Amino acid sequence: MVLCLLMLCASAQAATVTETGTGITVISAESWAQTYPDVFASYLKNAENDTAMDHVQEYPMIATVYEGMAFNKYYNSARGHYYTVEDVTSTGRPHKLANCFTCKTPDFTAKVNNEGVGVYAIPFEDMLAEVNESISCYNCHANTGSELVVTHTYLADAMGEDFAALNAKTASCAQCHVEYYFDPETKAVTLPYGSKAAMHPDAILAYYDEMGFADYTNPRTGVAQIKVQHPEFETYMGAGSVHAAIFSCADCHMEKAVNDAGESYVSHTWMSPLASESITATCSACHADLKGFVEGIQAHAEERTIAIGNKLETLTNQLADAVASGKYTEEELDAIRVLNRRGQFYWDFVFVENSEGAHNSKLTEECLDKAEQLIDEAMALIKA
Repeated sequence: MVLCLLMLCASAQAATVTETGTGITVISAESWAQTYPDVFASYLKNAENDTAMDHVQEYPMIATVYEGMAFNKYYNSARGHYYTVEDVTSTGRPHKLANCFTCKTPDFTAKVNNEGVGVYAIPFEDMLAEVNESISCYNCHANTGSELVVTHTYLADAMGEDFAALNAKTASCAQCHVEYYFDPETKAVTLPYGSKAAMHPDAILAYYDEMGFADYTNPRTGVAQIKVQHPEFETYMGAGSVHAAIFSCADCHMEKAVNDAGESYVSHTWMSPLASESITATCSACHADLKGFVEGIQAHAEERTIAIGNKLETLTNQLADAVASGKYTEEELDAIRVLNRRGQFYWDFVFVENSEGAHNSKLTEECLDKAEQLIDEAMALIKA
């Protein structure tokens, strides 16, 4: 079994990145329907993933933790990729610039590739007028049909020399399932690292600290905070991951299917591995009860994330009271603010990572440990 897995890893296709400035026009998903009918039909099934959870109701602490940005009022779980444009245009969070369309539509991706980073800073409504569809074939295939091509060039920029060794079936998903920020000057989507080694949460936090970056400032505490964004790639590829060197994202989230004529194809209905009998059958070589194993990891991570999130809410309120009391020097308050900022970052790195610990339970626990320790240290500095 180990030999078979190593052979699978060795045969992985290396990632490539699209050429830019070529004046390309997106070929729509529907235009490929006759060429790849089974794939197209499976792609349309993503519309069945139409349920969105209100995270603010589900996790009340974020109304306080994210205070100072719209996520503390409007934060729904992602629906299927089929709904990306509808979701980004209907959210209660206001969008001024087109950069919010990154990873929402191939029309924006192609426009960036054709015209350059200036596209990120055009008005949101101007870009909306050019949008024709949600995430589709171009995003991962660049109009080639079946070839995998990274179209979001910021991923290649961030990976540096390590990009060439990245499995194309992972790179396709990594384009969007990453932690990022908008460059303060160009407003371009930028990843906070320059190599695979620098993808660790410690290095990412150091990157943000060095540039003095914050996504928002809590108005009551004065803490300059970072809003982490879905770091699935960084988590899965990070230290402690036991699967990243063997399996790609697609291996686990895009099952192999067979049509009525007995022909095989790769399903483009993106799903949890637990929802696929064929994928769980493959995993059964190492996991007799994959569902029970994963659910155990997720339940533990969820329990800790909620408990530490509640503690973070308490710290935020206590620090706000300390600021209002006038009993602390700015030096004393800043010492607490630094710990708050860092504790919130490590907590958020887990909270917004969509596998709930399953991608890399070791790194998940490491982040939660650091978050709790930093929050405890901050609370210890607040006078009784």
